[in-house]
Amino acid sequence: MSNGDKGGLFFAGLFVACGMMVAGFFVSQTIYNAKVALNTAEAKGLAERRVTSDRANWEVRYTVTGTSRAELPKLYQQAEQQQQTIAALLAEVGFDRSEITLGVLDYSNEEFRNEEQKLVDERHMLSGSVEVDTDKVALVATARSQVNKLMAQGIDLVNRAPKYRFTRLNEIKPEMLREATKNARIAATEFAENAGVNVGGIRDARQGGFIVRDAGEEYGDTEKVEKEVRVVTTITFYLTE
Repeated sequence: MSNGDKGGLFFAGLFVACGMMVAGFFVSQTIYNAKVALNTAEAKGLAERRVTSDRANWEVRYTVTGTSRAELPKLYQQAEQQQQTIAALLAEVGFDRSEITLGVLDYSNEEFRNEEQKLVDERHMLSGSVEVDTDKVALVATARSQVNKLMAQGIDLVNRAPKYRFTRLNEIKPEMLREATKNARIAATEFAENAGVNVGGIRDARQGGFIVRDAGEEYGDTEKVEKEVRVVTTITFYLTE
């Protein structure tokens, strides 16, 4: 074998050796990083707030009734008058006209027949509504009691339960997320202290959805003025010695 051939084999062997060393380094580094990544703790953090609804939607329905179709023109005038009476009262209580919506009139009728299918009675009804959509949430309860007094004037009405909503969720989200993250770290720290290690940085975090519920209720979010807002975050922390 010539000297040139020997030199070529030497360098070839050197390159192979270097390649194995580099490969070994990356393999060992990968194993090391994997082991470090396993030293983690997952913890959940909860944040809750009691808030007051800032929007209310409320509907009052009313009905006028006659005994024949011939009474419809009179019933129509009566229904329009009652609608204006309800709207005027709501404005007097304190709602803006822009917050009051007058609904359309709906017509329905019923027929009552005897065993021989002869018509013995009939009813013709016009039903309408007045709806309030307002940010004057505290005023709704007062207005409802005032509207009920219209029944003493002969108005056949249904005072439906208001729907209360909290619409300013985005205003409290950042602070609640900070609190939830803080509470998750507290939980992780408790675990780490028992294990004799320390809590490091965040490896990953998952935010749950914000939930708005009526205060003190498990279900429903429109019946009560007071609401409870909650969010849960799930965070994985690195643990260090």
